[in-house]
Amino acid sequence: MPKDILSHIQSGMSGFSKGQKLIARYILDDYDKAAFMTASRLGKTVHVSESTVVRFASELGYDGYPAMQKALQEMIRSKLTSIQRIKVTNDRIGDHDILSTVMQADMEKIRLTLEEADREKFAQAVDAIVNARRIYILGVRSASALANFLGFYFNLIFENVLLIQAASASEVFEQLLRVGPEDVIIGISFPRYSKRTVKAMEFARDRGAHVVAITDGETSPLAPIATCTLTAKSDMASFVDSLVAPLSLVNALIVAIGRRMNNDLSDTFRALEQIWDEYDVYEKAEE
Repeated sequence: MPKDILSHIQSGMSGFSKGQKLIARYILDDYDKAAFMTASRLGKTVHVSESTVVRFASELGYDGYPAMQKALQEMIRSKLTSIQRIKVTNDRIGDHDILSTVMQADMEKIRLTLEEADREKFAQAVDAIVNARRIYILGVRSASALANFLGFYFNLIFENVLLIQAASASEVFEQLLRVGPEDVIIGISFPRYSKRTVKAMEFARDRGAHVVAITDGETSPLAPIATCTLTAKSDMASFVDSLVAPLSLVNALIVAIGRRMNNDLSDTFRALEQIWDEYDVYEKAEE
């Protein structure tokens, strides 16, 4: 399957039929619209038959039109500007109920994530994290919310967690200075991918660390770097990144590790409860 669909279309232009060239030019010029069209609608738009559109997808090496459409949708998430994303989403939702549309789409992303989950890689990630000397967590932009969530709970479980502050590229590498073969770095990034996260993961890998990627698929720039890739479906809801499925994956990772560290975790919460009682951290309910 072609990795860069637009480049693949451009390079094959000379060999396409007249009808296929019409489809190709439309996709190259308006890929943000084409990605969400049915084969029938795309055919009507460029004045060719639906069967010509389906054959065009096969000519590109895809197993049917839905596979080509999926490749287009995955590609545009990393290319569209915020303004373009708003326009595309407005076209998709139209006059439909926004609450239902967005939440149903999130439910679908969780379902697909579960269906495609690699249990063996998930177990490998859990083993690596539990046995690590130090655990580094990195996520920037919208992924920083996931990184902070993961870091909050890991700090309750482990004593050796560093949530990397990514204000600048130099600051990231300063915090990774001592990373080594006994350590784990967890890099989180979804379209539009962070170059800062990619470079930091490459640095950690070159230093021998175990690299766990939490991203949206094997075509992500994080996947070739990682020794273990955990994937979750993401999407764009207007200018917002929908990260419901990635958060569910992070939840599962925390729970799995919590069970492995059950005794230590119980000791931690017993100690916390003693501190809360001693220093009256939480106000007691009025009688």
